[in-house]
Amino acid sequence: MSFAIELKGITKRFGAFVANSSIDLAVKRGEIHAIIGENGAGKTTLMNILFGLLQPDEGTIAIDGQTMIVDSPAIAIGAGLGMVHQHFKLVPSLTIADNIFLGMEIRKGGLIDRAAQFAATAELSRKFGLKVDPRERVAGLSVGIEQRIEILKVLARDARTIILDEPTAVLTPQESRDLFDTLRSFVDNGMTVIFISHHLEEVMAVSDTITVLRDGKVVTTQPKSALSKRELVRLMVGRDISFDRRPRDAKAGAEVLSVSDLWARDDRRLPALRSVSFSVRAGEILGIAGVAGNGQAELAEVLSGLRPASHGQALLHGVDITSLSPAAIRAKGLAHVPGDRMTRGVDRNASLSANLLMGREMKQPFSHRGWLRWWAIDEEMRALIKRFDIRARGPKDPARALSGGNIQKVVLAREFTAGGDMLLIDQPTRGVDIGAQEAIHDEIMRQRSDGRAILLISTQLDELGALADRILVMFEGRIMGIVDGDAADEDEIGLMMAGVDPADAKEQA
Repeated sequence: MSFAIELKGITKRFGAFVANSSIDLAVKRGEIHAIIGENGAGKTTLMNILFGLLQPDEGTIAIDGQTMIVDSPAIAIGAGLGMVHQHFKLVPSLTIADNIFLGMEIRKGGLIDRAAQFAATAELSRKFGLKVDPRERVAGLSVGIEQRIEILKVLARDARTIILDEPTAVLTPQESRDLFDTLRSFVDNGMTVIFISHHLEEVMAVSDTITVLRDGKVVTTQPKSALSKRELVRLMVGRDISFDRRPRDAKAGAEVLSVSDLWARDDRRLPALRSVSFSVRAGEILGIAGVAGNGQAELAEVLSGLRPASHGQALLHGVDITSLSPAAIRAKGLAHVPGDRMTRGVDRNASLSANLLMGREMKQPFSHRGWLRWWAIDEEMRALIKRFDIRARGPKDPARALSGGNIQKVVLAREFTAGGDMLLIDQPTRGVDIGAQEAIHDEIMRQRSDGRAILLISTQLDELGALADRILVMFEGRIMGIVDGDAADEDEIGLMMAGVDPADAKEQA
C-alpha cells in the first residue's frame, strides 16, 4: 500500500506536559483523511510537527515513502506539503496576490511582475470558486477572506498533500458542498488531503478515513464507513452529546436593543451595512447568519462602539449608543465577545487573571479605594477557570500558553459574567472542540434563561439552529430575511446567505 504520510512513534513534550504520545499515523495516497479530537488532544501539535514548525522528541516522519527530517516549513513545502493554519499567517501590509506568492514571486527582468501575480491570483480564485480581489491589501479584511487567501496560497504551490484546518468555517452549506467536490477532484487526481474539523457532519460527508485523538494519543483509525457520528463523539469525549435543538420556554420580554436603518462603511469606505433594522428582546436569542464578509463584523463593531455608523441608530434600553465609546456602551450594559479573539479578545502576554478582570478592575470586590484586592481577584478567577473548564495551571498563566479554544473560554468567561443584560456574541465556538461547544451552548442558554438579550453571530448554521429563537440572514450588508428558529431550513438559509431569495429559487425550479 502506498502512503503519502507515515508518522511512527511521534512524541512531543512541553516540559512535563506530553502533547503527543507515541503516535502512529499512516495516510494513504489519494484519500481524504480526517483527524478529529477535542482541544488539547494533540491535533495541531502533530500537524505542526509534520509541517516542520515543531520538532518531535521521538519518532520518524516519512513523506511519499522517504524518511526525512522536516526541520522547517520550507523542507515540508519542498516535499510537497501545504498547510492552511487555524490562525492565519498573512502579512497585513501586502496585497492578496503578494501574500499568495510570497516566497515564490513571479519575476520579469529581475523584478516582481505584479501584473502576472494579479492575473494568476484571479485565475486561482476563479478555478477554485474562492472569490477575492487580488489587488486588495490584507489589512482590514474579514476573517473569512483571510481564510480564502490561505487556501489559495497553498493551492498556488501545487502541493501534493494538503492539510486543511477548519476550512469551511466561513462557507455557506452550498459552498461547503462545492469545496468537498473540489477536495474530491484533488484526490481523483492523486492528491492527498488531511482534513481537521470540529464539525462531524463535515467529517462524515467528505472523509475516507478518520483518526481520533484523545489526550495526545491515537484512539482509533478506521474507514468512515465503519463509524457513526455518535460513535465518533463517544471516542472523542468519552460520553454522548446531544446535537438537537435546545428546549426552551417562551422567554421574550421587553425590547432591549433596537436597530433602525443602520448604515456603516468598511475600512475601504465602501458600504458594509445597508439599512439594517431589527430588535432583540430580553430572554431572546437572535441569530445572525451569513458568509463572513457580508456585514456581520461591521455590525458587531458598530454596536460595540468600535466603528462609527454613517446613518441610522442603535438604541440600548432606549438610549442611542451609535456615537458612544466602547467603554460607555459597556457601562450601559452591553458585553461583547469579539469574533477575533486573538486581536480584540485577550492580551496574549497578560495573565489569565488580568484578562478575566478587564473592564471591572475598579469594581467591588476586586478593588477598594483604588487598590486592587488580589485575594478576591484570584478567588474569582479560580472559580471562573473551574466553571468554564479553562485548561490552565492557574490564574497566573499567560494567555499565550493556552490553546485557541481555551483562549475563547477566557473571553466568554469574562463577558458572560460582566453583569450586562445585552450580550453581543460573535463566533462563540470557532476553533472550539465538540465537548467545549456543548458547554458553551449550555452557558448561552443559561444566559437566555436569566433574561439576557442575546445577539448571536455565527457562520455555523447548526449552532444557530440549536440556539436561536429567530435567525436573521445577511448578504452584502443587507437583511435577506428573518426566519423562526423552530422552522429553520438549512438550504433555505443557505440560499439567502448566497443572495438568493428562496421564493425566487422555487419559482425558477
